[in-house]
Amino acid sequence: MRKLLDSRIKLAVALIILVFFTGVVGFRFLYDYTWVDALYMTIITVSTVGYGEVQPMGPYGKLFTSVFIISGLFIFGFGLSTITEHILNKNNIGNLKRNKMRKRIDSLKDHVIVCGYGQNGKMAVQKLVDYRKNFVIIDENEEVFQGIENDDNLNYIVGNATEDEILESAGVDKASTLICALPRDADNLFIVLSARQLKKDLKIISRATEENSYKKLKLAGADNVIMPDRIGGSHMASLVVVPDLVEFLDNLSVSGEQDSINVEQISFSKICSDGIEKTIAETDIRKKTGCSIIGYKSPSGAYVVNPEPSLKLEKESKLIMIGRPEQIESLKKYYSV
Repeated sequence: MRKLLDSRIKLAVALIILVFFTGVVGFRFLYDYTWVDALYMTIITVSTVGYGEVQPMGPYGKLFTSVFIISGLFIFGFGLSTITEHILNKNNIGNLKRNKMRKRIDSLKDHVIVCGYGQNGKMAVQKLVDYRKNFVIIDENEEVFQGIENDDNLNYIVGNATEDEILESAGVDKASTLICALPRDADNLFIVLSARQLKKDLKIISRATEENSYKKLKLAGADNVIMPDRIGGSHMASLVVVPDLVEFLDNLSVSGEQDSINVEQISFSKICSDGIEKTIAETDIRKKTGCSIIGYKSPSGAYVVNPEPSLKLEKESKLIMIGRPEQIESLKKYYSV
């Protein structure tokens, strides 16, 4: 729609220029007017002001002027309506908001793209908000965004995430992660394939409903595939078998309000800012922040639970920390997480 309107404006401006050019040249050479008189006659003719001619006209002059007046009226009418429509659209509140959001999205880097703003998508967005992560939501149903239009913290695009153009408009080339949370596995599969082609090193997380979709999504390029129904069932069964353990783990908040978080991850580059590999004991994180190390992720992706103090941290590795909210906050401040 915008491209069509822009092309109409260009056409309107071109026609208006053509009318003035034709009038000035016609009056100048057909009737031997000076350039100033030719311009004057063009203006009063097109504007239909009704002033008298600079000098009397013959039959051919009157015929030319009549055709010129009719042509000018139609062209100026078209031009005026097109330009007015353009001005109204430019000043439309909705367009202004969309343009503002468009600029915000274009400025994002290392952000998260969430495809689908249903139940799972909203939960993912809430966690991203809690962690103050930049993100863009994509959903083709504009109604799901009602009520959040005025929230400057929520960036969204109305469109079909299976289309490459929509993913590109969400900044997939600059994004760090893509979450596929659409209800249909086929749609998520198509998005994973498209996103992986658009950016090879993009981290892709997808939901799946059917068991046979799991392998397909992994083969398509998804780094992680989550099955909400399986997780929910397993969680309920665990509440029967080991209820106290599950409740304790549930209280180890990695979401919710910022002042209730108990678990955090921190990268090697933050812990060893000088790039020198050190052992856990040498980092002395416990003394500095009060947090305890409960896990280590090696560069290859292998996990070590409750690592020994003698374990040397490798480049591109990560530590999983646990602590009270104030200790986690101390950790973030100390290492600028």
